[in-house]
Amino acid sequence: MRERVLRQLGGLGSVLSCADLSELRELLSSRAELMPGDPVRTAPVTPQGPVSWGELVVDQSGGQVTWRGDPLPLTPVERKLLALLIGPPLVVWGHEQLFAAIWSGPYRGSPIVHSAVRQLRHKLRDLPGGPRVHTVHGVGYRLDPPPRST
Repeated sequence: MRERVLRQLGGLGSVLSCADLSELRELLSSRAELMPGDPVRTAPVTPQGPVSWGELVVDQSGGQVTWRGDPLPLTPVERKLLALLIGPPLVVWGHEQLFAAIWSGPYRGSPIVHSAVRQLRHKLRDLPGGPRVHTVHGVGYRLDPPPRST
């Protein structure tokens, strides 16, 4: 099973193996900051300057998102969420980390993160070859790597 997961990741990142979800949560809460390459980011870091995913560019300072050069109308929350998800390195963002980075407060199981992701998915689904937000059950959200340039 582990080999199949590693093949699907295609060198994207590290694999953390835990017996169950409670062990994973305990491990993550006991560490102030994960080492580079770990699968879940624990310290919220908002990307500075434009970040891109293939032909999608998010410019937080300019308040603009473009897809293949055309503006993509996103709310400030959606822009920040997308910038976090596409900012290097591509990692799994936990619900708590997204909440802390976007709304600057303690996460208490609020549905606001899920709602923001749902709205962002809706706006991204019509972009041919664009990013897709995937749910990592019990942990958070991630994106696939962008398509390779030919």
